[in-house]
Amino acid sequence: QESKKRKRSEEVEKVSEDQSSSVRQEPPIKAKKARKKELSKAEKNLAKRESALEQADEEEEKKLFQNKAKQKQAASHAVTKSVANSGAGATVKQQKKKKEVDETVNRRTVFVGNLPVNCTVQALKSRFKVYGQIKSIRFRSLVPAEDTLSKKLAAIKHKVHPNAKFINAYVVFKEECDAIKALNENGTEIATGFHIRVDIASRNSSHDNKRSVFLGNLSYDISDDAVREHFSVCGGVVAVRIVRDRKTGLGKGFGYVLFENTDAVHLALKLNNSVLMGRKIRVKRCGEKWKTPQKSPDQPCAPKDRSDTTLKKKRCSSDSFVGEKAIPLKKSTKPKKIKAIPKKRWEKQT
Repeated sequence: QESKKRKRSEEVEKVSEDQSSSVRQEPPIKAKKARKKELSKAEKNLAKRESALEQADEEEEKKLFQNKAKQKQAASHAVTKSVANSGAGATVKQQKKKKEVDETVNRRTVFVGNLPVNCTVQALKSRFKVYGQIKSIRFRSLVPAEDTLSKKLAAIKHKVHPNAKFINAYVVFKEECDAIKALNENGTEIATGFHIRVDIASRNSSHDNKRSVFLGNLSYDISDDAVREHFSVCGGVVAVRIVRDRKTGLGKGFGYVLFENTDAVHLALKLNNSVLMGRKIRVKRCGEKWKTPQKSPDQPCAPKDRSDTTLKKKRCSSDSFVGEKAIPLKKSTKPKKIKAIPKKRWEKQT
């Protein structure tokens, strides 16, 4: 029994020693864990700082790259603007040169109007080569016989619409003085019933309004010679110009007549409302606006039937009235007097 007790006491001591040893060994393990935790927190802080620094570096690099890209774009825009400005300046200069060239060509070019359809380049050349060397001749205002044909082909193939009777042409001379000499052909009869109109094609050539007359309400099929004959009674006619449609060649209903003297204009104004080709033509000075004829105040107005006025009043609504409306009278604020009923009437009513 004593041996058993000793064994038990030894076992208890061992167990206590083991427990004490385990208790003694536990604190260093916890300390290690705490140290590890502390180290991990510091490492985390360091990692955060490093990541923040890296992000800042990346942002700075991005900003630098963006600034460089903006500078490049600005430089490219400046280059393109300079190129565009230089190009625009070049185009403006080219346009000015073209205008100058066109003006010089127009001064050497002569417009020939009211030519017959059968007129050829050789006939025109033989007529105008007397005044100087001719560079080119172009026919204009041609009406093709078919819609599919162009005006150039119609001129080459001589396929003109059967209703078309007039064509125009441009004769380009080598020198300006020769074109001025060719103006002597103005008004000459190139064929039976065709008095040609010759003028310089330059825009600077101004039309003399003091010696001109405007014509309105003309027939669409009218010819220049018909107008010339109608106004030849007034005086010497220098030129007749009827405005025509480019596609059809028909007149638009108005035109101009240029006389040699201003005295002929006064006589031409008397032909206002005269009949030409079945139409009453209007004649007025160039530059004046057409005024509608006004009724004189001395003429009495014709009496209107009452029936017509009543019908008009019925047809017209109240909104269609235009004029001064009557001002309504102010209502009196005084109280109305009550009429006294006589006793006899009152008794009868009751």
